[in-house]
Amino acid sequence: MSARIFFLFLFISNSVFAQPNMYLLVGTYTSGKSEGIYVYNFNPVTADHSLISTVKTDNPSYLAVAPNQKTVYAVTENADSTQSGIGGAISAFSFNKDKGSLTLVNSQFSGGKHPCYVAIDKTGKWVFAANYNSGNAALLPVNEDGSLGAVKQVMQDAGNGPNKKRQEGPHVHSTVVSPDNKFLFVPDLGIDKVMIYRFDPVKGTLAPGAVPFARSVAGSGPRHFDFHPNNRYAYLMEEMTGTVVAFKYSGGKLDSIQRTSALPRGFNGVIGSADIHVSPGGKFLYCSNRGGSNSITIFKINNSTGKLTVAGYQSTMGKTPRNFNFDPSGNFLLVANQQSDDIVIFKIDKKTGLLTDTGKRINVPNPVCIKWITN
Repeated sequence: MSARIFFLFLFISNSVFAQPNMYLLVGTYTSGKSEGIYVYNFNPVTADHSLISTVKTDNPSYLAVAPNQKTVYAVTENADSTQSGIGGAISAFSFNKDKGSLTLVNSQFSGGKHPCYVAIDKTGKWVFAANYNSGNAALLPVNEDGSLGAVKQVMQDAGNGPNKKRQEGPHVHSTVVSPDNKFLFVPDLGIDKVMIYRFDPVKGTLAPGAVPFARSVAGSGPRHFDFHPNNRYAYLMEEMTGTVVAFKYSGGKLDSIQRTSALPRGFNGVIGSADIHVSPGGKFLYCSNRGGSNSITIFKINNSTGKLTVAGYQSTMGKTPRNFNFDPSGNFLLVANQQSDDIVIFKIDKKTGLLTDTGKRINVPNPVCIKWITN
């Protein structure tokens, strides 16, 4: 081997092995074989992974990582008796970066029943819970040690929708903080609205926005919501119709500019769309479809208008893709297939947005949420 080839090999090898591994956190439903939250080591170059630790907790179906990455917040998606009320809970776990382990700090009543989503504000001082069955959003303070204080404020929705089985009352499905940390957006599946609240991060208070909501088409079922990195556009996933709504966004106001289907062309089966994320570079929008589709729809985003055109469709290679996420390097998209007990790892073509199955799987029972902590 020549000296030049040797040093080239050495450079490539060092580049690969010098890449810091990341921690992949997986929230689950514990009605099956799952025990709680699973922590994996993940290589952003090779997509190799290994289980590091597990912490037992009940139905941690959604997770949020504090800005300082020292604390992880998890819902307990229940409606059982707790010390402070009848409903679900939000738990705080300290994260040890050296060991890759979670330790329970404390739990607080979520302010309602079956919390299905948790988010933390940009200061790391306030946590928001989406209580699905009680149709409300709750605000909880974060103490200096990362533990949670008792619920400070609850914003209760009211109303219903045309689907008597799914929309008999309000069903808050997510709580999404605006990029400037001044507003909270709350999609409600039961009343076909995205509620908009002004948020004061100093006082820790919520109040209806100047425009208090963005209305969706009746029976559409708003679910998840994401902002474009340029902060000029936002996108809503509607669960019951499989529709994506594109908005122009400015100062807490949403103006609808497009409605388009996230379902594969010609699909006429059971609809159950779920998650939505803009790619890190803002070029593409990805949506997951459960029901009979089990697919990811890929849209190209027009940077000048915010509007969407379909770039392609990808089978999730499993059942019920409730949640998915990009790894922090932007090289891979990981899909949590709840009912096939695995996470499928796709390679992302950053030019086209299309996905290629790497053949790599993370076998974990009932995975429903994917989050990251970097080393």
